[in-house]
Amino acid sequence: MFNGIMRDMLPSVRSRKITVIGSGYVGLTLSASLALLGHEVECTDNSPERVAELAAGRVPIVEEGLTELVEQMLAAGRLRFGTDNALAAAGAEFVFLCLPTPKGADGQADLSFVRAVAAEIGPWLRPGATVITKSTVPVGTGEMVESALARHDVHVASNPEFLAEGSALRDCLSPDRIVVGARSDNVARNVADLYGSSGDSHVLRTDVASAELIKYASNAYLAVRLTFVNSMAEICEAAGADIRSVVAGMGSDHRIGHAFMRPGPGWGGSCFPKDTQALAHTAERLGCDLRLVETAIAMNARHTLRVVDKVTEALGGDVNGRRIALWGLAFKAGTGDLRDSPALEIAQRLVSLGASVHAYDPTVPAGTVQGMEVHSSSFSACNDADALIIGTEWPEFASADLAALAAVMGGRVIMDARNVLDPVAAADEGFVYAGIGICVAAKRDEEVAA
Repeated sequence: MFNGIMRDMLPSVRSRKITVIGSGYVGLTLSASLALLGHEVECTDNSPERVAELAAGRVPIVEEGLTELVEQMLAAGRLRFGTDNALAAAGAEFVFLCLPTPKGADGQADLSFVRAVAAEIGPWLRPGATVITKSTVPVGTGEMVESALARHDVHVASNPEFLAEGSALRDCLSPDRIVVGARSDNVARNVADLYGSSGDSHVLRTDVASAELIKYASNAYLAVRLTFVNSMAEICEAAGADIRSVVAGMGSDHRIGHAFMRPGPGWGGSCFPKDTQALAHTAERLGCDLRLVETAIAMNARHTLRVVDKVTEALGGDVNGRRIALWGLAFKAGTGDLRDSPALEIAQRLVSLGASVHAYDPTVPAGTVQGMEVHSSSFSACNDADALIIGTEWPEFASADLAALAAVMGGRVIMDARNVLDPVAAADEGFVYAGIGICVAAKRDEEVAA
């Protein structure tokens, strides 16, 4: 059994020779998953050190089941790693581009890696090969890839990834939809066949431009949704309401649902920040008005800084010289990804204001990180702390012994930016508790009245 999925429950596929260029989060997950499905996969990277580590089964990514699967596929001989993109592409029927598309200085996606690799492998591709863009790229990238390949006898397709960190393997092996964009339906069907899914109802075959936009539109919508919930949480605090009740009532509407309705310190990670800005830049380039997304970006930064403001207020208006504990540095639980993490942004802001920040995250080794001290345990980070901020929703934080926590802390302020603790239980232990969109006093009044 692998990650809850039995091997004999996976779809039957015709084994194909596949090259995946890029061994980052998406590329490595895709490579291992395609190998599990029965394909012969070579994954390449321009770092010899990284390739050596992966070839030895050492995975530098925090993702449930990924190390286990990579080890299994290496042993089975269906997965290998290399550094020569051209050589790997020359022997492949399908080539996936899983390359970085970082945010440029002006907010648009930097496609230089995609363009350079396409130009590199173009002369080496076998006739009839299909080059598939898996990276999140702006609309029009497919045409750029075709131009860079400079080949009229190969195909180009778009197959955007929809992986959530922490559940990436399950998302890849049992997706809720597979989107394939290509110039011909036959090419789109062949790409979908790699997953054993060409005839499934959850496969959407479309043109390349639409496929490229689907990923950006999905991420932008979810980011706007989270921003709306955080804005409602702010209103709840001002009105003495409880955001948990509000989102429960909203989510009960079948047109809305409960997903992405949890308030927090703002969204972050490797996708939402860069993808929303890239989509806003694309809209501007095309002469379209996307102020809705632009406003969500600005509001998200404000929601992150609200956490700092609330802690500062609880400590008398000044954090200079105060010792503040921070539980969680990753942008969300289940991953060690610190990219654009709101928790990290909160820490850096506090350090800039003169606070001494002592952090703990189960995925971050102890040491000094960006001006703060990272501890090996949650309670050691809280020793003599004036305040505690919960920045990531790791399950272990929700079950923390509040009485023992009170015994080690010097102060009694808890800023629960993930709403993982019981506010009343925290107050009963003498803590001054603040959550996101939660009014503890109102909750206590309700319990007394009951």
